[in-house]
Amino acid sequence: MRQWTALILIFAALMPGSVPRGVAQVALPSVQLPDATRMLPPLPNLGTEPLARVGDTLADVRLERITNLLRDQRDRIEPDRNGEPAVRGILVATGVDDAMIVRAAEKGFRLLDRERIEGLGLDIVRFTVPGGRSLARAQKQLAKLLPDAEVDADHLYFAGGPGGLLPAATLAAASTSGKASLGLIDGGVAAHPSLAGRVAQRGFAAGAPAASRHGTAVASLLVGTGTVRGSAPGQRLLAADVYGTDPAGGNASAIARALGWLAQNGVAVTTISLVGPDNKLLAVAVSRAQQRGMLIVAAVGNDGPAAPPAYPASYQGVFAVTGVDARNRALPEAGRARHIDFAAPGDAVLAATGLASADRLRGTSFAAPLVAGRLALRYPAPAVDRIGPAVAALVMEAHDLGKRGRDEIYGHGLICGDCGGR
Repeated sequence: MRQWTALILIFAALMPGSVPRGVAQVALPSVQLPDATRMLPPLPNLGTEPLARVGDTLADVRLERITNLLRDQRDRIEPDRNGEPAVRGILVATGVDDAMIVRAAEKGFRLLDRERIEGLGLDIVRFTVPGGRSLARAQKQLAKLLPDAEVDADHLYFAGGPGGLLPAATLAAASTSGKASLGLIDGGVAAHPSLAGRVAQRGFAAGAPAASRHGTAVASLLVGTGTVRGSAPGQRLLAADVYGTDPAGGNASAIARALGWLAQNGVAVTTISLVGPDNKLLAVAVSRAQQRGMLIVAAVGNDGPAAPPAYPASYQGVFAVTGVDARNRALPEAGRARHIDFAAPGDAVLAATGLASADRLRGTSFAAPLVAGRLALRYPAPAVDRIGPAVAALVMEAHDLGKRGRDEIYGHGLICGDCGGR
């Protein structure tokens, strides 16, 4: 407990604040293929737009994406009480005992399953919503019925950037175990030459692991070598595919399970370039992983500075990363959490996107792994007493941008300024 208290104090000093929801990244090429990871639609050239108009454009894009998703996948997805997309007809809860399950059943909330995430020591209960009742209404009712439990919808989280699933034959090695300093929660990773022999992955959704361009790009920016070089080149990576081919993949339950698997396998630093709303299950899972010494690095998303902040980047103690262009200016579409910790290249970033392909990509998704890799070089194994020195070294490495000292746009400054094929 004394070690965890020290960890909280370190994070409070270096990364104050936390907040709610958001979205994600943009690929430079405007052509995208359907993808189970639900990519952000192409945007206009935001660099030529006034900031207020950028905010309006991004807000419209976000609303359009959610509206289309709810329409196209109505049999699997529905809105929660705040209008956020979630798995249809399912509520997830923690802190539930047998008496609570009986009480819920009496009111029509049937127990779907109980699960223990061993790596986090976390018990999850899933209930089905009574027939004819909307998720939004049921969410309020079950929370009132079980006031001592943490009840929420199983929210969906979005990746952004190069869309499209890749052929199964391109999948990097699949594995259920193995030690590594770095972890990734995203779509599946393809066997690009820059990643050869260093990626093991596991699926946490139907059809997973399934190689995706977004997951491959982020992986290459972590551990890639050769022409596509990551910020921690040559390191081993454990990749958790939370999307697979499931239209309702990328949900809070899948991300929580992925965190448990990574924690079990000794991952010290995990990158999550996915964004969505605050979620009680995800918040607990992130906290449990942090208590075990895992550092989590997340993108702030691409909903623009006026948008509600994205999760998990906005949780306390998570390293929130924004993106900058070639002139080290913040991307106009980059979101702002209550805390921004670091900036990294997020425009025209060279990343692997398939078995033998690489492209220049744009978005905060591709800035986050550059910070995570540099952090992992200083923090190769989970050890709470080593967090302080590792974070302090990363802060010292950062090149100050914007206002002198830490600021709300760039955090402590730019990391890996010469990364991403600059």
